[in-house]
Amino acid sequence: MATTEHPPPSRLRAWMLEGLADMGKGIQQAPHAQPEPAHKGQRWYRVMCLTGVDYFSTLGYQPGIAALAAGLLSPVATIVLVIVTLAGALPVYRRVAEESPRGEGSIAMLERLLSFWKGKLFVLTLLGFAATDFLITITLSAADASTHLVENPHLTSTLHDQQMLITLILVALLGAVFLKGFLEAIGVAVALVVVYLGLNVVVVAVGMYHVITAGHLVTDWTSALTTEHGNIFAMIGVSLLVFPKLALGLSGFETGVAVMPHVQGDPGDTEENPQGRIRDTKKLLTAAALIMSVFLIATSFITTVLIPEKEFKSGGQANGRALAYLSHEYLGNAFGTVYDISTIAILWFAGASAMAGLLNLMPRYLPRYGMAPHWARAVRPMVIVFTLIGFLVTWIFNADVDAQGGAYATGVLVLMSSAAIAVTIAARRAQQRGWTIGFGVVSAVLLYVTVANVIERPDGVKIGACFIAGIILVSLLSRLARAFELRVTSVTLDDMAERFIRDMASRKIRFIANEPDQRDKAEYRDKIEQIRNDNDIPGEDFVFVEVTVVDPSEFEASLTVRGEVLHGRYRVLTLESSSIPNALAALLLHVRDTTGCTPHIYFEWTEGNPFANFLRFFLFGQGEVAPVTREVLREAEPDRVRRPRVHTG
Repeated sequence: MATTEHPPPSRLRAWMLEGLADMGKGIQQAPHAQPEPAHKGQRWYRVMCLTGVDYFSTLGYQPGIAALAAGLLSPVATIVLVIVTLAGALPVYRRVAEESPRGEGSIAMLERLLSFWKGKLFVLTLLGFAATDFLITITLSAADASTHLVENPHLTSTLHDQQMLITLILVALLGAVFLKGFLEAIGVAVALVVVYLGLNVVVVAVGMYHVITAGHLVTDWTSALTTEHGNIFAMIGVSLLVFPKLALGLSGFETGVAVMPHVQGDPGDTEENPQGRIRDTKKLLTAAALIMSVFLIATSFITTVLIPEKEFKSGGQANGRALAYLSHEYLGNAFGTVYDISTIAILWFAGASAMAGLLNLMPRYLPRYGMAPHWARAVRPMVIVFTLIGFLVTWIFNADVDAQGGAYATGVLVLMSSAAIAVTIAARRAQQRGWTIGFGVVSAVLLYVTVANVIERPDGVKIGACFIAGIILVSLLSRLARAFELRVTSVTLDDMAERFIRDMASRKIRFIANEPDQRDKAEYRDKIEQIRNDNDIPGEDFVFVEVTVVDPSEFEASLTVRGEVLHGRYRVLTLESSSIPNALAALLLHVRDTTGCTPHIYFEWTEGNPFANFLRFFLFGQGEVAPVTREVLREAEPDRVRRPRVHTG
């Protein structure tokens, strides 16, 4: 493919564009980016800790949210949540790992179902909800970490009313980690998860001990539960109604598949068939779900039984920090402070897996669609963008954990519902009737939960809509700004096309751009006659070039050129591309570079309104072909002497 000499980038620019997203292996590199050495991956249990900093850290606030939502029913509602996790979400994401082993998640599975612009808009919508999920994970976790810090008995007087500032500092520190480099941070994630889960084991054990030794606590709880709800069926019914409010406990699965490229797998794994990586990712998802399920049930029980109801409410000492409250209450302020520190650390670092998910997803789609600038493939610029958005979200929500819960749950549930639908379709196509029915039931459950959550907390879908609108607007503006960019990644000519080019290279290389119609002898004869008359040139030494537009919504693609002789005398090159002008410009530059001669191409003017024709080019890859081809060539080759010639008559 033709290249143009660029001045060497500044040191800052080179540093900003160094390498690609660690999570986005296999994506084309940004301009001026230095190749990044391939990493060998990590064992699955270490990568589990990377996604675990998101999943396990929800213990910091999930028991309190469950108590607020379900009251005395919190343990029963949590059991319902665990059943949905193990029987629904886990099988769905194990199948997603099979179908999309490079970390694209369910979005890639659904992308294959739709083509053209409707497919792109659908993917952008899902990316909007993914951005909601991951960005709110960053800001909500930082906000809850600051809550634990501010509510610590030793610091509450000093840090009172400083939660917003602390949250912003934590978001900025997370961004700084990614600007420095992230692969090494897996070791930090392992240490945080081991320490945090170990401390939670102590809190749960002590809490259970107090529940068992004070036998009246269980009796009082069961009596109050029976008085309030009557029987077990009523309890299950109410638990199902409040279940959508507990949806935060389902987080972590999407990041679980997003970090798949980090899983080591087997030595014989290839990008086309990474069976070891798929197997070990399934282990990762299963182990994380089982560990979290045990902790969710145990913590919801002890917090419900041991903590007075008023303490869960806004302003209460257990609001957003139920387990921290128990650690201070039953293990003393020294242990409680250690627990607070570990909770703050893992909540802050929970944003790391979310940031990793963003850096994996966005560069896989937006630049490929032409809906982001080239630098969107590099880590550091995207980290800065996401960090600034995190600042904005924190400011809008005033660093309030409860206020962000609705938006977070909406993002999580939409992605999980889309994953369930995707695997249902995949199972149906594979003619797996049992799995199709099972995944269909899970899809129905998750869709119910999603709709119920939206009705209960519409602010979540409003925030998601803002992200979607922002992504679509920025994407279309970027696509517009890059409309005249040479976006063909490679040009390949078959043997006949090579013969045509070699033959013409000894003379002046002349192409005629032709829109194929009947492709009969009269069409080509009349076209040559018209070009000769319009441009006042003799002879018939021309080669026709015909481009067929396949999917105009695609942006970057390779180009294959095939040659044929029609009616015994007319040489024709046929191409398939998403854009006629870009394909013609790429062919001309390739011919120039391989022959050392300057090719000429001849057009006729397109009839109609120029603005309408430009819109046709922008949306459908055709329209005002002649001037757009010349503009693509001008941007690709600034040297007028070396630029292929465009003639229009």
